[in-house]
Amino acid sequence: MSKLLIIDDDPEITSALARGLGLHGYETETENRADRALKRIQSGSHAGAIVDVMLGADSGIDLVRAARASGATLPILMLSALSEVEHRAAGLAAGADDYVVKPFDFDELVARLKVQEHRVSLMRPVPARISRDTRILSNDLHETSLTEREFSLLELLVQHANTPVSRAQIFDALWACEGSSNENVVDVYIGYLRKKLSFSDFGFEIKTVRNQGFCVTGQLPLIDAR
Repeated sequence: MSKLLIIDDDPEITSALARGLGLHGYETETENRADRALKRIQSGSHAGAIVDVMLGADSGIDLVRAARASGATLPILMLSALSEVEHRAAGLAAGADDYVVKPFDFDELVARLKVQEHRVSLMRPVPARISRDTRILSNDLHETSLTEREFSLLELLVQHANTPVSRAQIFDALWACEGSSNENVVDVYIGYLRKKLSFSDFGFEIKTVRNQGFCVTGQLPLIDAR
């Protein structure tokens, strides 16, 4: 769980958490608004989130509920000064994996994060692999063959994992040297890949990021060296 998203509207708390977690080897990013936090959770670029129950006028519990409803599966730990059983129960019922009451001991917080990290590692499936020589993508249950161009496109997206790559960038890298194509060919080959790469089969997918391009999210495939 190397990259965590800290969601809190108090800059002193987010700063203290970021510093403390950094000392324990965690990379952190912070967000103070529920709407933006939801989009960042949905991006799939974080291994876990720490969410305060109160986010100004917004509710951290509602944020967690919305994240789970959208399909987000990352571990979520809630922080709150509200210690009553009903508040803890509400957070857990919304989809939080753990609930820590303020003030808390930092060592306990890290220990709870480690528990979630271990739980996720036990649940994580073996990633799919793809051979450069055969261009066959496979895991224990599924297998599909890619064309040379499909493989090159997937490799480019994997190299920029969780970061959108624009149509122009993809076109310049894979088609510009041919001279006769236009950027629409990118959408055609994205479509070909999506037909072959079911998330339920291989654990990753190609997402369209509006006005930015395409990115691969989920458990990235391992590309074997020659």
